[in-house]
Amino acid sequence: MQYASLAQATLARMIVHGIAAVATVQIFLGHVMLMALVGWAVALAGALYYGARYDKTLGDADRRRMGRDEVNAQTIAAAIIAAVWLVPILFFAPIGGYQSELQLWTVLAMLMTALAVIIPAVPMGTILFSMMVGSVAAVSFGLHGLWQSAGVACVFMIMVSVGTIEAARMFLASRVAEAGMVEKAEVVSLLLREFEESGADWLWEVDTSRRVRAVSPRFAYALGLDPEDIEGKPFIQLIAGPAWETGHFPASLHDLAERLKRRESFSNLLVRVTIAGEQRWWELSGTPKISDSGVYEGFRGVGSDVTEQRESADKIAQLARYDTLTGLPNRLMLTESLADAMRYAEQWRTRCAFLMIDLDRFKAVNDTLGHLVGDQLLAKVSARLRELMTDNELCGRLGGDEFAIVIRDASDLNQVATVAKTVIERLSQPYEVDHHTLYVGASVGAAVGPRDGSTVETLMRSADLALYRAKDAGGGTHFNYEPALHAHAEERRQLEFALRRALERNELLVHYQPVVSADTETVLSFEALLRWNSSEHGLVNPAKFVPLAEDTRLILPIGEWVLREACAEATRWPDHTKVAVNVSGEQLLDPHFASTVVSALAMTGLPARRLEIEVTESIFLRDATTARATLEQIMGLGCSIALDDFGTGYSSLDYLRKLRFSTIKVDRSFVQGAAQKNPESLAIIRAVVAMAESLGVTTTAEGVETESELDIVKALGCTKIQGFYFGRPMPPEDARLLFSPRFVERRRSGEAA
Repeated sequence: MQYASLAQATLARMIVHGIAAVATVQIFLGHVMLMALVGWAVALAGALYYGARYDKTLGDADRRRMGRDEVNAQTIAAAIIAAVWLVPILFFAPIGGYQSELQLWTVLAMLMTALAVIIPAVPMGTILFSMMVGSVAAVSFGLHGLWQSAGVACVFMIMVSVGTIEAARMFLASRVAEAGMVEKAEVVSLLLREFEESGADWLWEVDTSRRVRAVSPRFAYALGLDPEDIEGKPFIQLIAGPAWETGHFPASLHDLAERLKRRESFSNLLVRVTIAGEQRWWELSGTPKISDSGVYEGFRGVGSDVTEQRESADKIAQLARYDTLTGLPNRLMLTESLADAMRYAEQWRTRCAFLMIDLDRFKAVNDTLGHLVGDQLLAKVSARLRELMTDNELCGRLGGDEFAIVIRDASDLNQVATVAKTVIERLSQPYEVDHHTLYVGASVGAAVGPRDGSTVETLMRSADLALYRAKDAGGGTHFNYEPALHAHAEERRQLEFALRRALERNELLVHYQPVVSADTETVLSFEALLRWNSSEHGLVNPAKFVPLAEDTRLILPIGEWVLREACAEATRWPDHTKVAVNVSGEQLLDPHFASTVVSALAMTGLPARRLEIEVTESIFLRDATTARATLEQIMGLGCSIALDDFGTGYSSLDYLRKLRFSTIKVDRSFVQGAAQKNPESLAIIRAVVAMAESLGVTTTAEGVETESELDIVKALGCTKIQGFYFGRPMPPEDARLLFSPRFVERRRSGEAA
């Protein structure tokens, strides 16, 4: 907009420069050669013509994007004109004398002022002209000793520049305001046009008696009547339906009547109306009509039918508070109900309770039979929970296989235990789903408010801790919250935080326990065992931090580190010695685990035949297909697979048939039982050894601590032995000493003796 206005001011600018040029020629006529004056005038005319032609090209600048080159070109044109005006100051004024110089300055001052007024849109050209002309004039005055005139020239030049900037600012502000008004006018016109063309809204008007006047066709259509049947009828009667006769108005309709009676303006008032016997929802806005003399003349306003929107909003509210799968209240509604129960308990000095329910063995159903069967099972569980509820209880689904119950009045604490016991018994009964008979149990954790938590969040947290304890106890039971649970959870949280930094702090260690031959008692391999010496918690028991690492999936980076460390250490042992590394289910289900094994072998240079991966039977409970596929990839690399703690977990022989295990490890509980002549333990070990021999698999007896245990496992036919009798888990330096010549010689001397 600024540069486009230059084209409009071209003629005025040419006239101003022309007048100033004529005045300049008259000043110096008789003092300066006529040819010089004519040449100067021609040069000025050329410069003005060039600038005018370029400014004309900017006439459409407000409808397109201007480039930097165009801005620079316009500024250069202004500078050329200013340079032409410097000629009289530098060359004519010294010839004309003091009087002519002052006259020339007067002309130039008038020219600068006129340009600032005529071209306020683009201040850069005017300022450049004023600075060049004013500066040279001030210098010229100074060279001739006219210091006062030089100062006046400087001050005038600054004032013109400041004035030019202010004029440009006012010009731009006015143009922006004009554009804004145009845009607002267009928006208002558009809105009015849309309102007139839309059939969704209508106008309504009533008189002082609240009778309808000036019926619009759309309003009549909304009422389902002809305009002549509406005119003069009471507005409330037309939309009240049968309630007009009975007087029992809906609350929203009563609110509308009161506002009309009190002559109060209202906006977006939602009113339930009855049109042709059908319940509808209208959104009305209205304002009183006041005449110029201040007399009340009635009401006028707009309305629209929002029945569909209201029904959609109700559906959204339903979806927001109810679980789509089970139809039970969801977490949001349970939270709101618990908050209401806590307010009730605080008001009446009673108690409320929150029970969290987790299904036992549900994941196994999902994994084996699929999510469709799992969803049907959840629906049946929800139906059973709903059957158990009374007016004092509300059950809902938190998510997954977790449910909850809010007991509004739990003054009798025995009621909490009764509800929990009933839920466990009912949910533990068999289910018939898709021709399958399914058994799942339930674990319940309960917290009583406000004793176990003064806020919704703390009470739910307390119930969650109690549920965690119930699950930890094996499931199928109920626990109430105790303060010690919070301390345990806090300890677990701190332990988890420390474990997350254990790798960075180099707090993790790998110890190695030897596995020897049952015949020669020479070391065949070592089992790598993870240890954690925390700077905050000291030496932490693996039974404490390994499950925590698995729950938090920290086992993935930790397991990768252990694998690399064990492979690197094994390269320092004799070539026939293997290293066995325990792998959790989380690692085996990681799609990149096989790549991790390849990377560890490649980085350390350990041959694949010297690495043995130890797994437990429990991995086949989670995702047997994925676990088997990963193990087959590892065996394809040349590594061997050992089955640890055999007989204590899943105990299915199917995976023994499908996977080629190299070793079966007999759990230490059977070894101890066999040493005590327990017939069941003896029978189990004999069966395992016989089965292993038929499959071509070696057996390792774990937990051998005494000579009697050693003798019995040898007699039963175990091929390898592991336990404290031959060595506890030891640092890598001590493990290497077992292969030193001095130790080997000492051991041979002991055998000879």
